Amino acid sequence: MKLRWDNQHVRWGVTAFLVIAASMLFYYGVFHMRTLITGIQTFLGILTPIIYGVVIAFLLTPVLNFMEKNLIYPLLARKEVAIGKKGRKAIRWACVILCMLLFITLIYALIMMVLPELIRSVMNLIYSFPTYVKVIQKWLQTFIEKWNLNSDALVTMDQYISNAQDYLTQNILPQMQEMLKNISAGVFELITFLKNFLIGAVVSLYLMVDKEGFTAKAKMLTYAIFNTQHANFIIHSMRFTHKTFIGFFTGKILDSAIIGVLCYIGMNFLNMPYILLISVIIGVTNVIPFFGPYLGAIPSIFLILLVDPLQAIYFAIFILILQQFDGNILGPKILGESTGLSSFLVIVAILVGGGIFGIPGMIIGVPVFAVLYAALGNLVHISLVYKKVPEQEHRYVNIDCLDPDTHEPILFPEESPKQRETPRRTAMLKFTLTLLKTIQKILTIIWTFIKKYSVIIYEKVRKLIEEYQKKQNSKKDGN
Repeated sequence: MKLRWDNQHVRWGVTAFLVIAASMLFYYGVFHMRTLITGIQTFLGILTPIIYGVVIAFLLTPVLNFMEKNLIYPLLARKEVAIGKKGRKAIRWACVILCMLLFITLIYALIMMVLPELIRSVMNLIYSFPTYVKVIQKWLQTFIEKWNLNSDALVTMDQYISNAQDYLTQNILPQMQEMLKNISAGVFELITFLKNFLIGAVVSLYLMVDKEGFTAKAKMLTYAIFNTQHANFIIHSMRFTHKTFIGFFTGKILDSAIIGVLCYIGMNFLNMPYILLISVIIGVTNVIPFFGPYLGAIPSIFLILLVDPLQAIYFAIFILILQQFDGNILGPKILGESTGLSSFLVIVAILVGGGIFGIPGMIIGVPVFAVLYAALGNLVHISLVYKKVPEQEHRYVNIDCLDPDTHEPILFPEESPKQRETPRRTAMLKFTLTLLKTIQKILTIIWTFIKKYSVIIYEKVRKLIEEYQKKQNSKKDGN
């Protein structure tokens, strides 16, 4: 007997089976959540090399396309060299291997630059912490005595410094010693990571070599499963997703690299400590949208504060200027409107992504949210067109409802021109204007006061710093 899918009883049976199966899966997921999470983690652990390979291929594909389209093939066209199928395959393999070598070289260079400096900076910070504490203590003591502040502040400051030293010696250092003892236990995890990375690198080679073939197979599968209209929608959505992710990650990596280099140059010019370490921190954290600059600047300011409080202030001002340059000039110039999200939606995407997946979620949250937002916008547009109602956003501003028959917007009754200027509204407007004028006068007085006394405060702070530096120089000369 041949099974007919257009039979009503068959459809009911299949629907009932799917409902029962979904209910069973829901029950298992609710009451066996830990087992389900363990199973998912195990499955993802098995697929880790494949995931690494896909990510590497995704990041290196723009470089591969640039080599082929802008370097190799234009050069061969100028030389009038005929290229067959085997020649194109050989060129593809050569470009793929070159991209992989550049990628590995870049990672090796970053590790060799950052790791020794990181170890040196951390060890120097640990051993020099008591000296830094004494410098800050003397600076604060001089400041308090100069300004005749409350004497209890010195006692409170000594208590906080003593507690910090005790915490460092009793908690931090023993934990670090314990961490050093457990380094051998993490060797296996390191070996596992290197194994997965190497396998992923090999997988990425084959993905990049035959990327057109994999794309064609994916399109064939899509058209085989769905009808033509739905398949076209899915393919267009995937193309938009790929464009969004590529534009965001390539632009963000380039932007972060430029910010890291500018930070390095600026810190060299200002003669600050931990130049390479802090530049790498600023550049790496800049990959995280919106919150990244602050996540990198806060620990960096703290590191410089331990060495020289005055340089920490200079660094904070420098980072503020650098981030303003990045946020208003460099970032929009490189990224453009690659996400299409407002500032509010960017913050929401970062918070949701970070809350679910941590730091990786904060990085990928913005492009993922951008794709979902665009998909929702397309679905809303299609639904509005199907229902024959206005699909333009501006037509829904300040309206009461849509006419059930004509589907035209109906304004609020109070928005009519005759009812806008009421006595109550006029009185409220006058009161608001008077209040604004009063606030303006108060702000003018405050600004005048600040301008008058800021010069005096600046001179006193400058003299205080000069006296402190003279004392330090005299102590060095005496020693």
